[in-house]
Amino acid sequence: MTRARVGSQRGEAAREKVEMKFYFMGSGSVHFWAPTFKWGISIANIADFAKPPEKISYPQQVAVTCTGVIWSRYSMVITPKNWNLFSVNVAMAGTGLYQLGRKIRQDYFAEVQEA
Repeated sequence: MTRARVGSQRGEAAREKVEMKFYFMGSGSVHFWAPTFKWGISIANIADFAKPPEKISYPQQVAVTCTGVIWSRYSMVITPKNWNLFSVNVAMAGTGLYQLGRKIRQDYFAEVQEA
């Protein structure tokens, strides 16, 4: 095998490695886009901070919190680690816990106002 041929094979291998990385974790894969679009849920939850606590739903916020906690753990167990997935799920868990805290404070610890 000639020296030029070996060099071109190395170049092809390097190019394939870059393409595989793009495919598995880059902007061409679901591993990038799914967590990116999931940020919309956290942003919507942050927008709901202005909503009165009476309108907050327990089932919705429990689901957001549990999803955040479970998937945060999962994103650290898989190989390669998906930091975008981890960060969005930490945000989901945090915003869900904050909303649940607001709702619980309103329902169980608020002073009873006389009409």
